[in-house]
Amino acid sequence: MNEDQKWDIHIKPKIGWFEIDIKELFNYKDLIWLFVKRDFVTFYKQTILGPLWYIIQPLINTIVFTIIFGNLAKISTDGVSPFIFYMSGTVAWSYFASCITLTSNTFSNNAAIFGKVYFPRITVPIANVIISLLQFSIQFTIFIFFLIYFKYNGSLIYPNKYILLLPLIILQMAILGLGFGILISSLTTKYKDLTFVMSFFVQLWMYASPVVYPLSIIPEKYRIIAALNPMTSIIETFRGAFLGVSSIQLTHILISVSFTLLIFFIGLLLFNRIEKSFMDTI
Repeated sequence: MNEDQKWDIHIKPKIGWFEIDIKELFNYKDLIWLFVKRDFVTFYKQTILGPLWYIIQPLINTIVFTIIFGNLAKISTDGVSPFIFYMSGTVAWSYFASCITLTSNTFSNNAAIFGKVYFPRITVPIANVIISLLQFSIQFTIFIFFLIYFKYNGSLIYPNKYILLLPLIILQMAILGLGFGILISSLTTKYKDLTFVMSFFVQLWMYASPVVYPLSIIPEKYRIIAALNPMTSIIETFRGAFLGVSSIQLTHILISVSFTLLIFFIGLLLFNRIEKSFMDTI
């Protein structure tokens, strides 16, 4: 080849711990959308109700939480109707949990295609986050309908200006879910049993977050410890914006954002390292 000739694409091995080519990732945006379409269609192709499961799941969870934690356990909901209180926590948590669940199997579910052709591996987890966002959009719409219904019927609900923070709340959930998901997916290439404990761990994490209880029931001196869980701030901020009840403070939000960025950085670092040699261990 003449020296004047140049390749359109130059693929070379990554040798550093942190090498993410944003420009290259943007060039593969069409591939990301193909992954979104592939996984969305595949998941619901052989189901009876299809995307209706996105609606049924939060409704069932909300009803169960209302009966168990609202009627039987009589846990405080800060004066808000238990149904809309639990639905707000369920909708927010479902997006985060979906991001983790889908991205945690990135290497194991895509080993065949990863071993045949080159493309930025991070495109698959990003596609999973977008799929989860579609699910969240449907569930959030249902939540807004119920919010309007309860507000119209005199429930003590006070939506406020913090609703404008919704894009930032969603972004933080996406970054946290993506970071933790790719962290787990990287570890499962070597430790396969992590796959089996993932659903159990996510369930425990949910009960450690204020999904079925408000932050206000935790003694104030211990709330800073609860804030170490990034989802505490996210759910409380979401609930405070739409329902007008929240005990979250700026310090809690800053701690949550810091932990989110730390988890995302560690996950991206490990993912970038593992993708170079995962075919030898998968």
